[in-house]
Amino acid sequence: GFYHRAVPAPWELTHELAAVLLPSNAVSPELKTRLAQAWKLAFSPVYKKRSHSIEVMEKRLAEIDKEVPRTMVMKELAEPRPAYLLVRGQYDHPDKNKTLKRGVPAALGRLPEGAPDSRVGLAQWMTAAENPLVARVAVNRMWDRLFGTGIVRTSEDFGHQGEWPSHPELLDWLAVEFRESGWDVRRMLRLMLTSRTYRQKSRVRPDVRDERLMAYFPPRRLTAEQIRDQALYVSGLLVERVGGPSVKPYHPEGMWKEVAMPSSNTREYVRGSGDDLWRRSLYTYWKRAAPPPSLMAFDAPTREFCTIRRASTNTPLQALVLWNDEQFVEASRVLAQRTLTENGSDHDRLVFMFRSCLARRPQAEELEVITSALVEFRERFSTKPEDAVELTTIGETPVSADLDPVELASWTMIANAMLNLHETISQR
Repeated sequence: GFYHRAVPAPWELTHELAAVLLPSNAVSPELKTRLAQAWKLAFSPVYKKRSHSIEVMEKRLAEIDKEVPRTMVMKELAEPRPAYLLVRGQYDHPDKNKTLKRGVPAALGRLPEGAPDSRVGLAQWMTAAENPLVARVAVNRMWDRLFGTGIVRTSEDFGHQGEWPSHPELLDWLAVEFRESGWDVRRMLRLMLTSRTYRQKSRVRPDVRDERLMAYFPPRRLTAEQIRDQALYVSGLLVERVGGPSVKPYHPEGMWKEVAMPSSNTREYVRGSGDDLWRRSLYTYWKRAAPPPSLMAFDAPTREFCTIRRASTNTPLQALVLWNDEQFVEASRVLAQRTLTENGSDHDRLVFMFRSCLARRPQAEELEVITSALVEFRERFSTKPEDAVELTTIGETPVSADLDPVELASWTMIANAMLNLHETISQR
């Protein structure tokens, strides 16, 4: 078979190039631009090659731009919406005869000279040298985060109903330091962490019983997220990779169905696998109506409202979580596995586990008690090896085939007891 294809000669002018034959007054500016482009593509190999490279890069740039997650950004309206006085505070009963203007309460001063009548102006007023409130609130929350209790105990309330600061001069000094440092949060945290006050022992002094006097470091229980992350870290399971989407670790089956609407896209909880199970609690997927029960047991808020200061309770349910929750049992087993593979004698293993969980060496009487418990666990699992196998297979972490299930189960119970100690879940 044969076919015909018209191949233009190199000197022929095709498409836009034919416009060069037209008189100049017949060529529009747009046509001139297209003609110049066509001429360079036809007779300039370098231009043609670079144009192709640009097209490839622009296409790749568009693909990357689609992959970048979007977020909403606040922006001032060109014309602010009118605001009116609400009759008896009812949002649906505005008094159209009483228009309100933007500003700050007269009792708290006024906006700085030249500040715009917008959120920017409000921010300038909040951080002005004449306004000490924001700096005081900020450093008090930092102090509360590190010491468990703020200089003003009511961190969420600095008003007339709030508590008076225990050390007013210290609060003022920290606030001035914070402002003069350029609002450097890292510098303030370092200042508090390296202070003699923070580095004190937590042993209660018999001559000073009031912890508000800062005569010793006030011991306090770790937060829910810290307790979980600590167990994962000690066992060696914690995945410390930074960033990425939320993950779905261990969660009781069917919980989401109880609270989700029939048409909800989060009605079914699909548990993650691999690294998703052991990432920091910061990345845990959080359903507002059904938060993780293990975190709730340790006073994590439901996130249905803003919480400045968490409560700290001590309930039997917390011990049950540490004993029986799947992620803590798995962490105990992996810690036991590390202990057995990295150490030789029982004494060395117990010391290793103590130092891993409590950051100290065990005392003689503690060694005696824990050694006695280890002997009892060995006897128990020796008579029921099937219980040992069942215990050591909890969780998705693979079990080492080189370890005796009875020995691994016995040390798993010891590790579980270590992670359940009050000293382990407390900051001292």
